[in-house]
Amino acid sequence: MSRNEPEERQNPSSTERRRIMEAALVAATGLTLVGRPSVARAHEGDVQRSPINLPPMHNRRKPEVGMLLYPGVTLLDLLGPQTVLAPSCNVHVVWKNTDLLETDSGIVMKATSTLHECPKDLDVLFVPGGAFEVMMDSEVLTFLADRGSRAGYVTSVCGGSIVLGAAGLLQGYEATSHWIAKDQLPLFGAIPKDGRVVRDRNRISGGGVTAGIDFGLVLLAELLGEDIAKLSQLTLEYDPAPPFNAGTPEKAGPAIMAKMGDWLGPAGDMLTAMCTTAAADMGRYTPIAK
Repeated sequence: MSRNEPEERQNPSSTERRRIMEAALVAATGLTLVGRPSVARAHEGDVQRSPINLPPMHNRRKPEVGMLLYPGVTLLDLLGPQTVLAPSCNVHVVWKNTDLLETDSGIVMKATSTLHECPKDLDVLFVPGGAFEVMMDSEVLTFLADRGSRAGYVTSVCGGSIVLGAAGLLQGYEATSHWIAKDQLPLFGAIPKDGRVVRDRNRISGGGVTAGIDFGLVLLAELLGEDIAKLSQLTLEYDPAPPFNAGTPEKAGPAIMAKMGDWLGPAGDMLTAMCTTAAADMGRYTPIAK
């Protein structure tokens, strides 16, 4: 660079450096920058956003997806399928309010919509697992029963199927859950099945925690076709090869299961008691099937 060039040219501003980086990104990848606020506006409302966004994954109508958030939710139950669906769907993460709340792993999140603001007619209603106390929450169960009565798909991952059951939405349907909770499904009139993803008509349930990505891809194929689902899988580089063969009770073996029992202690008995109470009350939300 010539010594005669202006000082600002020799020392480009942060804005100029950003423009150079963005131009390099577009040249290297063909990506365009759409739908994001400028850097100057990205910090408005205490929300920090990247100015770079991928182009739309498809040009069809985006399905409306309502995903329940609540204190103590299992973070990966929610974020696994949300990450799969967000590029191609309108995802509403909903709770009673938009205050900050803590997930099971300590990450703090907030809903994008309240239960009241959530669209009345959803293509997908989704419930993740986590703190089972939510299945005793009358306001939440009333919301689920209402939206579930009209949703195109009523879905869950992990212990979320137990919460759907408490709202009376799994009566007569095959479903799965986390292995620790799956035996509770008959209390709610559901038929427990093994599998990473179980589908029975318009009910789709995923197994424990990590099954949320499998679930999301199956659901996305139902909503928008296999090509979009495969594109999403490739984007995530979802090609699992776990380092240990211990992801189910059968594969983990007696020794690891014994350690699991020592860790969980009386949690299983507490879960059974809570499910029994919730099952006796589910007729308040959805009439008990005869």
